[in-house]
Amino acid sequence: MDKETLPRWGWLLLGLFAMAMLANVLNVTVLGPAGLPEAYYVITVITGMAPVLIYIGVWYDEERQHYWEHPRTRILGDLVFVFLGALIGSSIVFVGITETGLPRLVIDIAAMAGGFMLGWGLFWWRNPEIYQRETAT
Repeated sequence: MDKETLPRWGWLLLGLFAMAMLANVLNVTVLGPAGLPEAYYVITVITGMAPVLIYIGVWYDEERQHYWEHPRTRILGDLVFVFLGALIGSSIVFVGITETGLPRLVIDIAAMAGGFMLGWGLFWWRNPEIYQRETAT
């Protein structure tokens, strides 16, 4: 994939759209028939979108290209951490505030924030050197 084909926000938008579609297909074909209530579908979408938000920046920024020199098993492990962090973070927030009477949009946005922050936090914990260069300058 050529970075110059689209600006950063274009790659981000394309990736987020693709993951949202993939997560919704997973929800409708697998998780829904398995018994997951429709209200919880948002957690799957958040879990799918979190790696896109993190990895587009790592892929696009020149100063972070050294990340891709890690072994593939490490990168795969990081991806698992991001997925699990997003899943756990969004689930905790979503379940914790579902019964508060807040509007559904507010609940979904809070779950997105919680999922992304825990997913990114785990990624940062495993790869602090990627972001140290920014703070060192």
